[in-house]
Amino acid sequence: MQLGAYALAALEAPGRERLLRGCSTNVDNLDEGRWETLLSSALVVEEPLPLPYALLLVAVLGYAEYAYGAWWTAGVFLFGHVTATLMVYGALRGRAGPETRRALDVGTSYGFNAVLGALTSALPRGPVRTATRVGLLAAAAQPVLRRGRTFTDAGHLAALGIGVGLSLAFDYLSTRKALKIG
Repeated sequence: MQLGAYALAALEAPGRERLLRGCSTNVDNLDEGRWETLLSSALVVEEPLPLPYALLLVAVLGYAEYAYGAWWTAGVFLFGHVTATLMVYGALRGRAGPETRRALDVGTSYGFNAVLGALTSALPRGPVRTATRVGLLAAAAQPVLRRGRTFTDAGHLAALGIGVGLSLAFDYLSTRKALKIG
């Protein structure tokens, strides 16, 4: 992704803008039936990621792949990205102004938040796992509750909630499986 962002930065402004707008999951694109943007938007970033975020992204996705495998990680990432994007689209579709309808919306953050939330199932059962889930959701809710929030703030919270929901489902399924075996 970083290499792609550097390549994008080297493009002339009109070409860069056209490419980013073609990958964006904004309301106008989805209203026009450009559903392929649900995938392309997750794989493109506007500009190179800041080093701390890039390192955190690599650490979270790397640990998820190590702990659960590449297919699990990719599935949670894409499910969280697509589902949060569609939730935001549904909320904006009927009432967004022209600027919001055309807003550039690309990046890894929804998928990242979903994987982060789902990874809470890897923590020890009990108060640590519960406190981490509550803390992550509270931190993601902060931007949504402030003035000047954006639709992406809501999308981040939705994606994290999707990940935590998946984590709860994994917990339930692993408990049920253990009960059946034992």
